[in-house]
Amino acid sequence: MRKSKTSSFQKTVVIDVVGLSSNLVGEFTPFLKQFLEKRKTLLIEPMLPALTTSTQSTYLTGEWPSKHGIVGNGWYDHEDAEIKFWKQSNHLVESEKIWERAKKIDPEFTCSQMFWWYNMYANVDYSVTPRPQYHADGVKAPDCYSYPPELRDELQKEFGQFPLFHFWGPNANIKSTQWITNATIFVDKKYNPTLTLVYLPHLDYCLQKFGPNTTLIQKELSEIDGVLKQLIEYYERQNTKIILLSEYGITPVSRPIHINRILRENGLVSVRKERWYELLDPGASKAFAVSDHQIAHIYCKDPSIQNQVIEILKNIQGIDLVLDKKAQKKYHIDHKRSGDIVAVTDSESWFTYYYWLDDKEAPDYARLVDIHRKPGYDPCEMFLDPKKTNVKLRVGLKLIRKKLGFRYLMDVIPLDAGLVKGSHGSIHGKKEFYPIFSSDSPYPKKEISANKVYDLIWNQMTSKI
Repeated sequence: MRKSKTSSFQKTVVIDVVGLSSNLVGEFTPFLKQFLEKRKTLLIEPMLPALTTSTQSTYLTGEWPSKHGIVGNGWYDHEDAEIKFWKQSNHLVESEKIWERAKKIDPEFTCSQMFWWYNMYANVDYSVTPRPQYHADGVKAPDCYSYPPELRDELQKEFGQFPLFHFWGPNANIKSTQWITNATIFVDKKYNPTLTLVYLPHLDYCLQKFGPNTTLIQKELSEIDGVLKQLIEYYERQNTKIILLSEYGITPVSRPIHINRILRENGLVSVRKERWYELLDPGASKAFAVSDHQIAHIYCKDPSIQNQVIEILKNIQGIDLVLDKKAQKKYHIDHKRSGDIVAVTDSESWFTYYYWLDDKEAPDYARLVDIHRKPGYDPCEMFLDPKKTNVKLRVGLKLIRKKLGFRYLMDVIPLDAGLVKGSHGSIHGKKEFYPIFSSDSPYPKKEISANKVYDLIWNQMTSKI
């Protein structure tokens, strides 16, 4: 057994299996099923919003979005009058993180953060996160960011270039999760951190594409089972405390809600015309929505129109909650970054970011994988447009153009929100779709709130062997 660098804390790994819920554990995940049967597994009550960045921030601070400030994967920046999604600076998280507390107690405590979000400039000891290169000619090249900086080169020399296009997009698959797993083990062998946080995204893709139907995702379930076997058996050999959890479960959906189109039809959303397409103009809009899976932050230019917007939202089929700032307090999401109004769907619906009324006027980025320019989350980025003939051949030809150094536009993403079969973010799904928490420590309850995950991680790190 290798001893951790510190005697005050137990060596611990927290494995975040995105989208994992109890309904997925069974025939196609034999290793995981057996592993969980030997341990205490709890259900985590979905928090609002049940989204990647918000939930991870709550797990790592023990605070709600109302305090740590991560009200979604993106929000409206009032000063810049811009919608910003998937920012990466850890400075955005406004509460103390679990490793910061540990380092105050024991300066020898070390932390490795492998692909958990808000990774850049976190005061952890070792970290890796996706970070593509954006070239002057418009080319987006796969890459990652690390601390220490030389770690990036070591990992890519050992395991090949980080497979960015397998991490997100139509070609997302097990390759990215396998790379993250290999990198995590490499970092552990080299540095032996006290706490490791590892993010495995594989199930997130198939669950949003096909919904939580195990018969349709047998291959993906088997693949994640194999990766977990590799990772868990490695850490068991190191006598490491193992926590396995998820941020949210995916519920089946069948109703996309085009909230910005509805606001536009009511004269509230403004657009500006550029070339042949329309761009959302948030700074000029009376009201607009930042859509993020099953939650939408609605920002109003003038408080006088808030009641009008609330009445519009209450009459939209599929919206379950309409929260003004006062009502947001009950759900711990009231913060300067949150919308003047927060709308939440029922479990069967989700919000698109679409604001154009005619697909001919959709912006150029709508048909691209472009997570930073889109003023909302777009799960259609996981699909190739079925309406385009020979779409796979088109992709291949564009890749050839890329290799030859020519400019190209990978405009193959569909505008059909009906393709999406799974979503998350709401708090009203069935318990079979709740996220889970598993450790070897006994616990008297079967369910915990999301902010209590922090305490369970802390207790695991500080428990005696």
